[in-house]
Amino acid sequence: MPQVPIAYDYLETPCVLVNLDQLEANIREMTQHAIDAGVHLRPHTKVHQSAWIAERQIEAGACGIEVGTVEQAEVMANAGLCDIVGAHPFYGRHKLEILKRIVSNPRNRICVVVDMIEQAQGIAEVGRGVGRMVPVLLKIDTGGSSRYGVPPGEPAIRLARELAQLEGIDLAGIYAHEKGAQNVADGLSQRASDDAMMMCDTAKSLRRAGIDIHHVSVGASPTFRSTCKFIKEGKFPEITEIHPGNCVIGDIGYMMNGGNTRDTCAVTVLTSVMSVSHDSYAVLDAGVKTFGADSLISKRETPDFFWRGMPSYGSVQERPGLWLGQLHAESSCIHYKNLSERLYLGEKLEVVPNNVTLTINLHSTLYGVRNGVVERVIPVTGRGAGS
Repeated sequence: MPQVPIAYDYLETPCVLVNLDQLEANIREMTQHAIDAGVHLRPHTKVHQSAWIAERQIEAGACGIEVGTVEQAEVMANAGLCDIVGAHPFYGRHKLEILKRIVSNPRNRICVVVDMIEQAQGIAEVGRGVGRMVPVLLKIDTGGSSRYGVPPGEPAIRLARELAQLEGIDLAGIYAHEKGAQNVADGLSQRASDDAMMMCDTAKSLRRAGIDIHHVSVGASPTFRSTCKFIKEGKFPEITEIHPGNCVIGDIGYMMNGGNTRDTCAVTVLTSVMSVSHDSYAVLDAGVKTFGADSLISKRETPDFFWRGMPSYGSVQERPGLWLGQLHAESSCIHYKNLSERLYLGEKLEVVPNNVTLTINLHSTLYGVRNGVVERVIPVTGRGAGS
């Protein structure tokens, strides 16, 4: 698609905008924290799923990228991004065939995460089949993710010993992905410290057991700033890499987890008012198929989470008196908290979504905007790849 600068007011709605100035500022901030701490930065790309944005992150100083699924790894490798960590364990013949295609290309350097010996056995078979050792990372459950991983300490050592015996893989290190804290004000720093300590203790225990690892990674979006601060202060020297993701884009959910602030969100949904026939609300031309349907209900104890019994599905730029309280398939109702803030037919609004991961995955194209002009059309490279 040609890159023709146009005023974004002429875009058909609904569509997704990327504020390029804010995106670049977020990339610089993320990179500078890693530089100051002296650790490698490997940004997680599962949120934006864009090879173009990933290339900007590498140009700024990232050592490579991280993806969620092996399918995402393949599309990013095909786009020329060849230094990849796949953060989600996987299992099954179809996924192993994808891995085989990736590692069969000698330019690709992919490291995959496991938390069971059965996953590693299939990966080792791929490695033996192509005559190449596949690096793996052992996923450590530090207590906050409630998903993948083995407990730190002795359970990790037992599994690591088994992994080290498998021909076809190379146990490169250990990996953790923290979540935020309920008490963002002071809890994020404690979360970062606790998880970093568990990972460093586990790394030292593995080395004492004769398992030579060189990779220790932590540092998700909510905690990476604190992690980098600790490392800069001389703590946790075992940590080699951080992998923040969503903070380069930002959304309301991550804002509530401490990963970004409201004013640093780089993505908005441009939507139009399609009906003003009711006195208490207007109807927009964007709904579940545009935003996704995340109400952030797990945060329902947050003050002012509900308004008249409705959660919010996004935050309207510069219009705090509007409440995006109802989503339908292809439309939504935006309520007037103050009846004097009436919208007019055809008016355009920008909405910061609750969950930008869902929003971007529903679109094939993003529009990079600077000073009110569309400067670049950005394909969503990984859309549908294992999502």
